[in-house]
Amino acid sequence: MVVNPQQSRGGRKVLAFVAAAVVAIGLIIGLRAITSDSGEEAAEAKCTTGDAVKLRVSSSPEKAGVVTEIAKGYSGRTVAGRCVDVLVQSKSSGTAMQALSRGWNEAVDGPRPDVWTPAASGWVNLLRQNLTGTDHPALVPEGDPESVANAPLVVAMPKPMAEALGWPGKGIGWKDLAALATDPQGWAKYGHPEWGKFRLGKTNPNISTSGLNATIGAYYAATGTSSDLTANALAKPEARTFVQNVEQAIVHYGDNTLTFLTNLQKADDRGAALSYISAVTVEENSLVGYNQGNPTNDPAKRGQHAPPKVPLVGIYPSDGTLNSDHPFTVLNWADDLHKQVAADFLAHLRGAEAQQKFSDIGFRTFDGKPGSQTTSENGAQPDGKFNLIRPPSPPVLTEVLKSWKDLRKKANVLLVVDVSGSMGDGVSGTGKNKMDLAKQAAVASLPQFSDADKVGLWMFSTKLNGDKDYFELRPVSPIGGEPGRQELASRLNGLTPQNGTGLYDSSLAAYEFMKQRLDPNAINAVVVLTDGRNEDPGGIDLQNLVGQLRTEGGGEAVRMFTIAYGSDADLNVLKEIAETTQGVGYDSSKPDSIDQVFTAVISNF
Repeated sequence: MVVNPQQSRGGRKVLAFVAAAVVAIGLIIGLRAITSDSGEEAAEAKCTTGDAVKLRVSSSPEKAGVVTEIAKGYSGRTVAGRCVDVLVQSKSSGTAMQALSRGWNEAVDGPRPDVWTPAASGWVNLLRQNLTGTDHPALVPEGDPESVANAPLVVAMPKPMAEALGWPGKGIGWKDLAALATDPQGWAKYGHPEWGKFRLGKTNPNISTSGLNATIGAYYAATGTSSDLTANALAKPEARTFVQNVEQAIVHYGDNTLTFLTNLQKADDRGAALSYISAVTVEENSLVGYNQGNPTNDPAKRGQHAPPKVPLVGIYPSDGTLNSDHPFTVLNWADDLHKQVAADFLAHLRGAEAQQKFSDIGFRTFDGKPGSQTTSENGAQPDGKFNLIRPPSPPVLTEVLKSWKDLRKKANVLLVVDVSGSMGDGVSGTGKNKMDLAKQAAVASLPQFSDADKVGLWMFSTKLNGDKDYFELRPVSPIGGEPGRQELASRLNGLTPQNGTGLYDSSLAAYEFMKQRLDPNAINAVVVLTDGRNEDPGGIDLQNLVGQLRTEGGGEAVRMFTIAYGSDADLNVLKEIAETTQGVGYDSSKPDSIDQVFTAVISNF
């Protein structure tokens, strides 16, 4: 059937159940850290009168750019006899939800919004769930909020790979992908041994809607049901094996799909697009943006990068798909004047001119109609038929999330922590130094690792072990249960600031160390946290470091995930180190955000 997202509330129901499930199982990591949050308001004020009204909007990152552009055009008009400015803050749906749940601390979260527009209505339901039974007042009105745009979930594949599977003439679903993931021939079965194994990019379902929806889709395909999933169906060995097989194709997880698309764009620039990833689950607008050379979907970046040499095409799984409806929620603490202004701005967002701006970057309209860029040329199926999956009940979805922890691809990770002298610098307003906050964040993240995950720990500075800048505190070995977590926590808590910053030598040594211990059935990674720049002039330089880190081809790889901690850290260098290995560089320039950033980093595993 052709799905009109406004006619079918399936996508909203799925996320409503996500809310209940997440609350029910008490996820350790929460839904809070997306590295694309700016925390800054965009658009300059146009009003000059003293009684001007400022409407503050918190938008999910994937549409914050276009909402900001629309707000700039809207600001300066008069509503209820007052000049109006609309100021937009980019904040991920989960981060905003957590901030609202705890009452929104402006010192940490930025100016308090009057309007919240997350990626999907389920986040609104989650906020309601979180506030139930607390002494906090209800923050969102009852009922379904209005949508400003829509985007169904797709499996985006490089076009030659999709064609090898029979696209566009053949419907492709999770069963096809699971079969390819487990076939020892890999792409050789389809005449392309040079593509290696099937490799999937999929975000962490405990954090990301696209990752969760993909996991739900895999379970539906595994059970072969077109009606409600049941706990008994999930527990069947054949269903668990099917989902585990899909998970084994994962490159790594993560908190947002932009990581995969950015790395794919860089690989495409080098002529190596088919060596990085075989497919990634994304929303349709991200597919369109990538094919326009703009994976961020920020209107300000349109035209800055050429379209890819190898485009992506959207597979709308024959097993069913889900929708993000981008609701516009006026928060209850807004006064009557701000509510009146918000209603006027919502009408503007749903007007023809603003909807065209959404369409220009690949969104469907608020009533589900494909826009001018949702075209086959951009990899989408504007008039295609796709089915909505019936959402599982909250208890069953709870079991889905619990089972994923057992079935996901395991981790083989080395944590490398800077213990240079500057880590002893105090962090204003916290009563702690940078080392204290980093240790606190690292220890708090440990429950995210399963007992079977292998985790090691190094510290680095300069000349910690003879001429070596690094020192092993825990070998890379299975966590093995609570005693293992306590041992690792003890090692972390024992870190103290010491000498300089031997960043380059330590990074290379950690990378080579993990290459020698590569596990083909795990996500192999190095996490480097540093607050400074390389201070070892007698060691390797950046050019040679990057040259030795660079990898090509489709084999198993060690990926580096770097954290630029504090304002003195060399963010650009750390991002270059990470991206050279097809990992991710994270920005924690505000030290008091390290807890959220560390959680986001560990979500890759």
